[in-house]
Formats: sequence, C-alpha cells, structure tokens
Amino acid sequence: MERTRKPVSARARIVGAVLAVACVGLAVVGSVTFVVQQKRTFSDIDQRLHAQVASLQTVASAGATGQSSSGAATPGDPLNIKNYPSVDAYLKAAVALLVPAQNEASVAVLDGQARYRPETLSGFDISHDTALIKRVVAETRNVDAAVIGTARTSQGSLRYIAIPVTMKGDPERGIYIRAVDLDGELAPVTASAATYALAALVMLVAIGTVGWFVVGRLLSPIRHLRDTADAITLADLGARIPEQGNDDISDMTRTVNSMLDRLEGSVDVQRQLLDDVRHELKTPITIVRGHLELMDPADPDDVQATREIGIAELDRMTRLVEDIDALASLEGPEDLTITEVDVANLTRRAGDLIGVIPGHTWAVATVYDGVVAGDSDRLLQAWLQLADNAAKYTPEGSPIEVGSDADTTHVRLWMRDHGPGIPPAARHRVFRRFDRAGGSRGVSGSGLGLAIVDAIARAHGGSVAVTDTPGGGATITIHLPLRTEHLPSPVRAGDVLMQREAVE
Repeated sequence: MERTRKPVSARARIVGAVLAVACVGLAVVGSVTFVVQQKRTFSDIDQRLHAQVASLQTVASAGATGQSSSGAATPGDPLNIKNYPSVDAYLKAAVALLVPAQNEASVAVLDGQARYRPETLSGFDISHDTALIKRVVAETRNVDAAVIGTARTSQGSLRYIAIPVTMKGDPERGIYIRAVDLDGELAPVTASAATYALAALVMLVAIGTVGWFVVGRLLSPIRHLRDTADAITLADLGARIPEQGNDDISDMTRTVNSMLDRLEGSVDVQRQLLDDVRHELKTPITIVRGHLELMDPADPDDVQATREIGIAELDRMTRLVEDIDALASLEGPEDLTITEVDVANLTRRAGDLIGVIPGHTWAVATVYDGVVAGDSDRLLQAWLQLADNAAKYTPEGSPIEVGSDADTTHVRLWMRDHGPGIPPAARHRVFRRFDRAGGSRGVSGSGLGLAIVDAIARAHGGSVAVTDTPGGGATITIHLPLRTEHLPSPVRAGDVLMQREAVE
C-alpha cells in the first residue's frame, strides 16, 4: 500500500524559497567577483611577462660600445647582444641581470638544454622541469617572436613567456624563459573566495534562522485558523481565532472571526426557527387530529364543527408561519431600507391606522418634529404590533395613547396603556418568542408580537423598554439612535436571551 507523503509546511517552503534566492544571489555575486579578480590577476601576469620581453629587447638593442677581452659585458654595459660574442654569453648575462621576483622563475635554454638559471632564487627553479623545456622548445622551433602560454607542471600551473635568441654567425639557438606561478599569484584571490564562501554560509544560516522565526510569527494566525476550523462543529460554533497585530494576515483573522459570527448567528436563527415551529405547530396539529379522530361522519353538525375548528387552527398556523418568517428576516439590518424618516408624519400615520382598532379610545399624545434614520415601514409595523398587544391585554374601553419624543441621543416611539401592566419580574420575558406575561393563554395570537418589535428595534441599532404608566398600566418605548451611521451586526438569539437574563 502506497504511503501518503507528509506535506511540506508553508513555513518551510517560504524559508526554503528565501534561502534559495539568497544562495543564488550570493553565488552569482561571489562567482562574478572571483572571475573578475582572476581575470585581473591574469592580465597583471601577462603585463609583467610582456614587460620582460620589452626589457630584454630594449637592452638587446641599446647599441652600446665596449667589450671586455673575455667577450662578456663589463659592469655598467647595456645588455646588447651585439656586445656579446655568442648566444651563450648573452643568455648568461640576461639571466644574471633580470632577477625573478617572488612567484617567478627564469631559465636560459641553449639547444634544447637548460644552461643558466638565476643565482639568487627569490622565486622558484624551473631549470629541472624538462617537460616545460621540451614544450617551449617545440613551440618556438619555427618562430622568431615571443610565445606566451600556460602549462600544468609538477610545480603547479605556470604562465610563461619564451623569447627565442639567435645571433648571426652562431649556430646555437637560445631561448629565454620567464614563468609565473599561477597558484601563488591566485592565492590571495582564492583566500578571498574562501572567506567570502564562509561569510556567505554564515549569512545563509542567519537568514534561515531569522526567516524561520519571522515566517512562523506571520503564519501563526493561519495555524490558529486551521486549529479553529478543526475545532468548529455544528454543535459548537463558538471557537474564534485570537486577534493580534495590524497587518494583512491579522485583518484576515478579524474577517474570518466576523464570518464565524455571522455563521453562528445564522445557525442560531435556524435552530430557533425550528424550535419555534416544532413548539407552536404541535398544538394545532394535535387539536385538528383529535377532532378528526372523534368526528362522526354521519352527523352533519359534528362535521361542520370539526371543519370550523380545522380552518381556524390552519389560519392560526398560517399567521404563525408568517410571524416566524417576519421575525427571521429581522435578525439583522440587511433587509431594511434605510432613509430619512419624518417622525412627525410617522406618528400621525400610526395614529390614523391604530384609531380604527375597536374596543378602545386611541389618542396621539405627543409628536416629535424631527427625522431619524430608519425603515419607515418596519417602524410602522413595530408600532402596530405594540398597539395590537395593548388592545389584547387591556380592558375594553380603556384609553391607549401613542406618541413620539426625543432627547439628546435617541428618538422614542412609545405606546401607553392603562391596563394591569407588566410585573417587573416578567418584563425581561415578554420579548421572548412565544412568551406571554403571566402565561395568559386565553389571549389570541402567536406570541411573537413583542419579539418582532424587539427585532425591529435592534435591527435599527436601538432597543425596547417596558416601564410603568402613571396611575397603572404599561408603557413600551422603542429607542432609536438619532445618528445611525453603522447598524449593528446580526444579533444571535442566544445572545439576546443571555442579555435579558442578565438584566433580570
């Protein structure tokens, strides 16, 4: 069975890429520098060898007079081949006068054999290097000009120049050889290259070490993201990534956390919706099924009564589904159409619509002449829900007032009744779904009216509060911020419950 290869981490790949680029860069710079220095050294060596040729030719054509009886040049005489009786004498004088420097050597060859070498050896000796001598003899056999070349010998790599020397009337053929030890001349360059290589290696280690920690620091949010993603399940969506720093990856962390908040909110809404549907549809279905099972098909009156009960329960389920759908769509500001709402016009319009509800005396108490940012249709819907709730829970014929006012920070839309009121202990529960103050099941409705009002207020960045009406009753007020520049993110149902329980 083929084994799965362990993936290479992004950290290792990034550090490896950085090291590869740095290595290539250092290698290119080092190689170019070494080649340039090497070529410069070769050029200096060639200039020195050609300078020897120029020196030898200059002294060989000095044209001086004076010769000792022995045929050798007297001290102070120029090295003029015309002043020497033979090639042998001239080469002997040339080797004696042109003393090699360090890493240099010279030898005078006569008829293919090494004849003279410098007495003072500041450089090295090539008079016994028969392979080099044979090579030079072969290269200068049919030429009269100087020959320059490079040879690999037992003493190392040598750069040499060979100058043929002949004299009319002398059958001997001489060669003056000047050689430079390339290894010795290139030793400083080689040492510099070795030092550079060592420094480059240390630099690569430093780059790798620093890069490993820096990349690890930069990628830590991604590792946290991976661990968080592994920890998140449908049953637990509460895990979040730690937010730190202010770079692009930290921004991504905050974006992912915001996405998880929205996802958790959506899942909470779906769960709440399913719980609501399961909770509230169970009763009408049970009622309809029980009446159908007990119905006498032969009794027209029983059939008619069962039919009416079934239709009534189906109507109630329809209203319930509509209320649940409305509540689910109000979990955030995405479905709102935000405009400048004239609060005075909105208050008068709400008073006109509410005034046709029978059984109560309706009045518009106060009107705020100003504007607020919001969705006028949703705000009117919330106000009508408050009116419907007040009409259900207050004695028939009692007065109910509506109105609007404002302070320095909020616009208030309120509904005031003179009924039994809402006990302080129950005020945190009336905005829950399917919850009624005092558990009044004799009142018709889905139990979602005040929950819808609360959702509309929160979608506008506001809140809903219950207070006592002077003389008895309850006043429910929608608080809307005067300036709503940034509406809040969707509020999860679980957070709302915890907030209200904390108030309790």
